[in-house]
Amino acid sequence: MRMERIRRVSLIGLGAVGTAYGSRLLVAPETELSVVVDQTRKSRYCERPVVVNGQEIAFPYVLPDADVEPADLILIAVKYDGLEQALRDIRRQVGPNTIFMSLLNGIASEDDIRAAYPRNPILHAVCIAIDAVRNGRDVTFSNLGYISFGDASGEQAEAVERVRELFERAGIGYEIPEDILHTIWWKFMVNVGVNQTSAILRAPYGVFQQSTDAHTVMAMAMREVIAIAQRLGIDLSEDDIARFDDVLHAMAPTGKTSMLQDVEAKRSTEVEQLAGKVCQIGRQLGIPTPVNEVLYHAIRAITSASP
Repeated sequence: MRMERIRRVSLIGLGAVGTAYGSRLLVAPETELSVVVDQTRKSRYCERPVVVNGQEIAFPYVLPDADVEPADLILIAVKYDGLEQALRDIRRQVGPNTIFMSLLNGIASEDDIRAAYPRNPILHAVCIAIDAVRNGRDVTFSNLGYISFGDASGEQAEAVERVRELFERAGIGYEIPEDILHTIWWKFMVNVGVNQTSAILRAPYGVFQQSTDAHTVMAMAMREVIAIAQRLGIDLSEDDIARFDDVLHAMAPTGKTSMLQDVEAKRSTEVEQLAGKVCQIGRQLGIPTPVNEVLYHAIRAITSASP
């Protein structure tokens, strides 16, 4: 029996990541993209379109209450503090076979999606090596990186294959690792280390490429994630820090993490889902997390002090 292609894709979240990948899906052959937005955002985007690498992009916007056919795939690219609302806004996009994929940082979003839509296939995914930067409605990137995704349940092989075929069609780089949970925790470790340290130091990637001190602080935060992961049976190790070093040195030196961009733009950050989550799990397991305790309070102090 021939596998049915993914044709209808719904995207919610036009930050740097959502906009960058959405621009590829928009022009993918045999693909119909819809971007779910509320009326306020739709009016703003129609008045001044999103610009990607200097080119205006006319995304097809759909209101949450619009009467539409269910999507084959829903990509969620909001910040974590917008996930609860996003899960309500996409309810009309969901059919019995709609596949969900979250591109959020952290380790909690898939559980939240499953709680809201327990019967739908949910694939774990992380974005790796993308250097997209958002300034207002302008998004620029020199490296789109790739999406690492897979099925943590062992029951969604067809969904994985359908998404793989879509990414091939759209020209989106991807990998399908044997152990997606290891990859999810590896990216969580990376975000805990480099995103948060960059926000405190106001440091682009080039600082971590050149400064031993900056890299040391980053690695100290990562090691607390390793200790927690190992207690939970996830096989993270020092080798995973070295693996990130290979990615780090391939990044544009002027590129900035999403948390640094948020701090500079005086937006809310994902510190609760990074250091906050590390500290929470550490307390539950009796594992000390002093570096992340400092990062947590320092980042909250920076954002609360912003005018």
